[in-house]
Amino acid sequence: MDELIERVDERDRVLGVVCRDEAVRHGWLHRVAVTVCRDRDGRILVHQRSRHVSRFPGRYEVAVGGAVAVGESYEEAARRELGEEMGGPDRLPPDAGAHEVAWHGWVEESELFEFMGRRAFTPDSGPMLDRYLRASGQ
Repeated sequence: MDELIERVDERDRVLGVVCRDEAVRHGWLHRVAVTVCRDRDGRILVHQRSRHVSRFPGRYEVAVGGAVAVGESYEEAARRELGEEMGGPDRLPPDAGAHEVAWHGWVEESELFEFMGRRAFTPDSGPMLDRYLRASGQ
């Protein structure tokens, strides 16, 4: 069964509950929680999506995340997604049970844009990274 999510407007007001696949298919706005992970040295975690996932198989990403379930907070969703994709917020990088990730590595921020230019990333990775760096004062 497809997961249920809340379709929202531009102000994040709930318009109704829909299936995630339907929201993606129609391009409807819905809540998504993402986390950019840094290690103690300031490097950013980059991972390659498994070739078995339905969206953007084999592509690289700079954030871990996914759709927010009905009634779930952004923080709860971010924690859940870290667990599903990376083995948990306290156990990065992923373990053998993290089936959504094919590869991961820590990349220096100064090298990240060059790294992104040499590999196929998800369409939202660049804008997401720009937004993160602006918000963190980088």
